[in-house]
Amino acid sequence: MSSLVSRWWDSDVGYSFRSSPTAIVAAAIAFICIFCAVFANWVAPHNPLDLTTLELSDARLPPAWSEHGSRKYLLGTDDQGRDILSALMYGARISLVVGLVSVLISVVVGVLLGLVAGFKGGWVDAFLMRLCDVMLSFPAILVALLIAGVGRALFPNADESLAFGVLIVAISLTGWVQYARTVRGSTMVERGKEYVQAARVTGVPPWRIMLKHVLPNVMGPVLVLATIHVATAIITEATLSFLGVGVPPTSPSLGTLIRVGNDYLFSGEWWITIFPGVMLVLIALSVNLLGDWLRDALNPRLR
Repeated sequence: MSSLVSRWWDSDVGYSFRSSPTAIVAAAIAFICIFCAVFANWVAPHNPLDLTTLELSDARLPPAWSEHGSRKYLLGTDDQGRDILSALMYGARISLVVGLVSVLISVVVGVLLGLVAGFKGGWVDAFLMRLCDVMLSFPAILVALLIAGVGRALFPNADESLAFGVLIVAISLTGWVQYARTVRGSTMVERGKEYVQAARVTGVPPWRIMLKHVLPNVMGPVLVLATIHVATAIITEATLSFLGVGVPPTSPSLGTLIRVGNDYLFSGEWWITIFPGVMLVLIALSVNLLGDWLRDALNPRLR
């Protein structure tokens, strides 16, 4: 493991990272957010999911540095008496899980369809690209909103795991198109090269050529696109939760926290919605900056 890290550190990508202050700051912010989200059970001062520990008398307390604030709640509390700082950590965990899993599904579906369309060509390529055109003709948030709403209507009494599944599927179905079109274009370039022709002549099956020979050479743009798409997926999840069709209200995702705080924004309790909004901006901005850096680092023309 140490040798792998050492080789990466001495590579061109590692040098690009060391020489980019923006990438270093973005990576530090992303690491802190991910660390607090993953280890929220140990890092968070309170457990917002444990209803037995909530005290309604502590509801809507301002941050600790305010006049009526309490040191027990550093960033204040929401309308149910939940600690905002702890809710941010648990909420970031939910948002990150939904974002990462939905992007992973989108990558798998999009890459496979893009490989098939670019390698096979003909009517298969035409059909898949027309399907992509249809998907791109609708706003992504509208499609996700429709799928999540239909899923909630079909399963009104579903448990939280099914609700999370519907939300992940709704975001995934709007994200695979970009991967399919990107991989399709790269595959059409790769399939005409000599190593692919040599593999065909020697009798290698088409599926093996696609997965073993073509796929590794088209994954560079996919990694960049996936990094940027994580931020988009997290924002989409927050938007759906804000509109009431995302994660269940009992799960403090960032979108749910912003929706709850929106009712108290103009009555003076600004911290209930401002801090979740800042957390969402930090996660999305850091991931986007890392994606921009990775795009430049993997571009041989910029080296």
